[in-house]
Amino acid sequence: MDFFILAALVLCSLTAPALGDKGSSKARGCSDIHRFYSGKGLKQDAAAPEFEISGEHLQICPQGYTCCTSKMEDNLAMISRTEIEGLLKETRRPLQSSLSYSQNTFNGYMDNLMNRSMTTLHDHFTSTWDLLYSRNSQLFRDLYKDLRDYYQGGNVNLEEALNEFWTKLLEKIFYQANKQNSIGEDYQECVSKKIETLRLFGEAPHKMTIQVTRTFVAARAFLQGLTMTREVVGKVLQVPLSQKCIGAIMRMTYCQHCRGMPSAKPCVNYCSNVMKGCLANQADLHTEWSHLADTMIEVGERRLDDVDSVILSLPNQISEAMFSMIDNLATINSKLFQGCGSLGEGGAPSSGFGDIASRRRVIVDDRLGGSANKMSESVSNINMKLREMRSYWISLPKVLCSDRVASGTGAEDKCWNGMNRARYLPEVIGDGLASQINNPEVEVDITKPDMKIRQQIMPLKIMTHRLKNALNGKDMDFQDTSDDVSGSGSGMCADDTCSRGPRLIAPVTERAMVYPDPPKNKEVRSSASQSLPSISIFLLSLLILLLQR
Repeated sequence: MDFFILAALVLCSLTAPALGDKGSSKARGCSDIHRFYSGKGLKQDAAAPEFEISGEHLQICPQGYTCCTSKMEDNLAMISRTEIEGLLKETRRPLQSSLSYSQNTFNGYMDNLMNRSMTTLHDHFTSTWDLLYSRNSQLFRDLYKDLRDYYQGGNVNLEEALNEFWTKLLEKIFYQANKQNSIGEDYQECVSKKIETLRLFGEAPHKMTIQVTRTFVAARAFLQGLTMTREVVGKVLQVPLSQKCIGAIMRMTYCQHCRGMPSAKPCVNYCSNVMKGCLANQADLHTEWSHLADTMIEVGERRLDDVDSVILSLPNQISEAMFSMIDNLATINSKLFQGCGSLGEGGAPSSGFGDIASRRRVIVDDRLGGSANKMSESVSNINMKLREMRSYWISLPKVLCSDRVASGTGAEDKCWNGMNRARYLPEVIGDGLASQINNPEVEVDITKPDMKIRQQIMPLKIMTHRLKNALNGKDMDFQDTSDDVSGSGSGMCADDTCSRGPRLIAPVTERAMVYPDPPKNKEVRSSASQSLPSISIFLLSLLILLLQR
């Protein structure tokens, strides 16, 4: 008799969860899921049950008693994909907007500084240099055009452009000073060659070339960095999520409705594991992404702190160099006459310039008062945003889980863990593809990284390298070649920057590396037992047979 009592108790313990959360002996109705399902804009399934049914037909949700049919499960999975893609779009929009605003702000200040500098040069040179400037104003406009084109990414050799400007300017001053003499083509060619070898402007051209090159190389690289980061965000977050990921998100978001627990929100750690599995490839951008952000910040702090003074001082530096040449015109003429021959009698230094020397003064741009620090303020604000975005890819799962998980007192014990309303037991896994081998929620093949995302790693490396060269005033163009970590057919680094960060593609060895299969038994997620109707029926039949004996 004790045996029959024991068997009855076992049967009751197995079937208890199937009778509802409150222990009711009646099967729960499905009106809640019907209202919820219709509220999502879905057409009610004709086969939708009025009361809970056995869930062996379900492919994503737990196969306990359920109010969802296979078609309802498929439709909710489709809704899950649409919603998570929309959420990712909303998540990337603030970052892209911030980067676009930073890019436009920085570009606007650079454009404003260039316009102010050119206007200042025109105003002061018109009154100071008179005919020499008015007849050769195109030479100065070409200089500013070359600077602007280079900054905006044009194919301009900055050093050559500056050297050409000084050479042509020296020729113009020499011809103006000796305008009373006839200068033939052969003599002009000789003068041009000598000018290239003689530092007739003193140290001014060398000093200005160093300042301008350092500033414009850094500004160009900084602008390109802002442009690239915005493009990478857009490309990466447009990559579709895997079907396994969508199933995991649907299980986390909607399966509790099928189980009659509409108010249950996902456990915090449960959501983290789902999202880390879904965004594992994106997280592998973190190493190069953070390196790029750090290097941009360094460029902003070390090389863009005096952009205003460098650009706005161009008119004064050019004018001082020209006055220096006039002051030493006799010596300059002597050197040129010695190399190219005399032009004849005359050629006095004052013959071509009149009283220009008396109009010599320091050129200061004072039209906008104390706005000289606007660029440094802008760069500081941009750097602050760069610091905020450096951990963007590894913080994305937390951002996506922030407003959808259970919170408050007792939330850890009453949240949805993917199987029931109970504590979530597994630990939170790490970031990146390599960590997903033990993800209990999303099946991820760590040997097959997403190549569309991997292809964004090489541009990040190249941009970081370009910025590091900009710190030294160097502008280096990179020629794309094959690289085994890029996943695409381009990219070669000139130093060891390509070797940083974890390699996520399994290394090639003599024998293929075999990874253990991800755990298939997900039952450990719940502390509550799950009812299996087929087992209950079997035990009930066994008990009846025993009683008949």
